[in-house]
Amino acid sequence: MTECNHMKTILALTFFSLFAIAESVDLYKIKLNDISGKEVKLSQYKGQVIVVVNTASQCGYTPQLKGLETLYKKYKSQGLVVMAFPSNDFKQDPDDNSEILSYAQKNYQVSFPFFEKNAVTGPQKQPIYAYLTKNQKAALFKEVNWNFEKFIVGRNGEVIERLGSNVSPDSDQFIKLVEKALTQK
Repeated sequence: MTECNHMKTILALTFFSLFAIAESVDLYKIKLNDISGKEVKLSQYKGQVIVVVNTASQCGYTPQLKGLETLYKKYKSQGLVVMAFPSNDFKQDPDDNSEILSYAQKNYQVSFPFFEKNAVTGPQKQPIYAYLTKNQKAALFKEVNWNFEKFIVGRNGEVIERLGSNVSPDSDQFIKLVEKALTQK
């Protein structure tokens, strides 16, 4: 190998290493705004099982908020947190943040955390969705395809499972996955 080719190889490896480091994001270093605009550091959820769901108030799956609230209340004391991320990516949530939260509380009595309405798809997607879609296991689609897709994140920040909109949070399948995640360290 000539000295010039050797130098090109070193530069290429250095570039790709730096790119990989820049691309790797620690879930617990992400900062987001809750639905009232207050900054939230995801580090406060380290060690908990997290269910992340993109919501929309005018979607046929919106009644899943009731099942998510039931799940949250049942397993909260065991370290489960449900996080709702409203989005209008699929044109089913034109409301502003205060209207979204008011609707969810009035109609489904939600008490789990809601975050600011933001993109969950495309190049402008918020950091948590960039992390989730990049770190999911064996999913057919990288991008979120519809409202109420659910990600289960283990206590160590690893994405355990991604479930489609059609999987209800009160289904046996979903509950078994959450219970299994809660038993893992």
